[in-house]
Amino acid sequence: MRRLRRSLIAGLLLAPLLTGCFASGDGNSSSAGSSGPGEGARLRVAMAFPLRENFSPYGEDAYHLSKLGVSEGLTRLDANGLAAPALARSWNSGDGGRSWLFTLQDAKFQDGDEVTPDAVVTALTRAAQAEPAPAALSGVKLSAEAVGDHQVRVRTEAPDPVLPLRLSNPRLAVFSPKAYAKQGSVDPVGTATGPFTLKKITGETAASLDRFDGYWGGRPQASGIDAKFIADGTARANALRTGQTDIAESLPVAQIASLDKETVHEKPTARNVVLNLNTKSGPFADPGLRAAAREAIDPAVLAKDVYEGYAEPGQGIYGPALSWAAGKRVEPKGRAKAADPDGASVTIATYSNRPELPEVAQVLQQQLQKAGFTVKLEVRDLARFDSDALAGKFDATVYSRSVLMDTGDPVTFLASDYTCGGGNNQSQLCDKTVDEAVAKAASVTDTAQRQDAVMAAEAAVLATDAVVPLVHMKVAMGIGTSVEGTLMDPYERLVVGTGTRR
Repeated sequence: MRRLRRSLIAGLLLAPLLTGCFASGDGNSSSAGSSGPGEGARLRVAMAFPLRENFSPYGEDAYHLSKLGVSEGLTRLDANGLAAPALARSWNSGDGGRSWLFTLQDAKFQDGDEVTPDAVVTALTRAAQAEPAPAALSGVKLSAEAVGDHQVRVRTEAPDPVLPLRLSNPRLAVFSPKAYAKQGSVDPVGTATGPFTLKKITGETAASLDRFDGYWGGRPQASGIDAKFIADGTARANALRTGQTDIAESLPVAQIASLDKETVHEKPTARNVVLNLNTKSGPFADPGLRAAAREAIDPAVLAKDVYEGYAEPGQGIYGPALSWAAGKRVEPKGRAKAADPDGASVTIATYSNRPELPEVAQVLQQQLQKAGFTVKLEVRDLARFDSDALAGKFDATVYSRSVLMDTGDPVTFLASDYTCGGGNNQSQLCDKTVDEAVAKAASVTDTAQRQDAVMAAEAAVLATDAVVPLVHMKVAMGIGTSVEGTLMDPYERLVVGTGTRR
């Protein structure tokens, strides 16, 4: 409670500094609180992460484009995590899962051009050629061709039963041919297909969007969006508290008690916080020391004391947001016996963009030190954390990750994070048994059988102690009482839609 009170006091003291946080310098301030007859006002949205690549659709900024209703792909994820229509209204597969035929909606780009099969082929081809490749296409060789006036055929070298799920990823969004005029980059300003069109980008901190009246899914109710990208969680909470923002993404747990309870909305997500242990170099290359770390950690303490009930103790890699996982969980076999740490010195790294993570790392430091480890912490900004984490420069990382963010398919998450060729493998794990289990799961097409294979692969990963599941997250979003229709997406891809208004 003392930590919570200190956080609240600090947050309240910061509030006066936020005056004008959403004042517009681009001529939109006059429209921020008013609109024409029958129209929703402009929405003010505080996003949790700064822009990193000037809204490049092939990096992390692609999720901003999706959340703000700018971009979309051929498919989307529905509430059950299944592929649902977006720019494609239907699809079917052939050639043993190597060929998929998508039939397009009647839609327009925000620049007025029609969404044609040729335009979709251009978009998918450029995404497949991007470097680095979008995570959703990791290990997949994809090609596309136009078929008649309304269809696109997408082929893969190997059978891919989850291709419609892959194509829901925001990094595979479709843009107008004008967006690709400059080789090596994509310009998303006014070239996407979503309900809101990006008009202006102000550095890494702000963007202005207007309603796209020609949106195929219906006319958006809000007249536009003024988005701010605010890394400081206390600042986002204060902007909500003082009425300077309508929607505040990812509220810090320490701020929630000080907010009007009617403005705080929570929902389980597919996001976990985990401790990845470096299996390739350093002390945790020893399976016995990894086992000792796992036994020393109490996830229940983290859920109760750090997340204050806005998370559940880690049950595995797949948590409560995947309702089918609990009944199919498999006990890991063949785990190493815990060794005596004997003062082994380890460095745990994390990042500050999610405000609870440094505190999680501090609690882990205490628990591991009690077990006999010597522990040093390193906290960075996410932009300085990622590359070193993937290069194996830390002994362990505290990391927040959605298991369905890349494709909506739980198998591809395991392939990305815990196989020899995985592109997001912070634990540097390369284990033959794991790779075989993941490959087996990837080959299964029946949904129920695929889920069984996924849980067997989860057990294989956990048996290595390369990862210690800590907590399963709930999303805590701040929404002003005058706002309706905000999208509480468990997959963290959507925030604003056609029905969002105030």
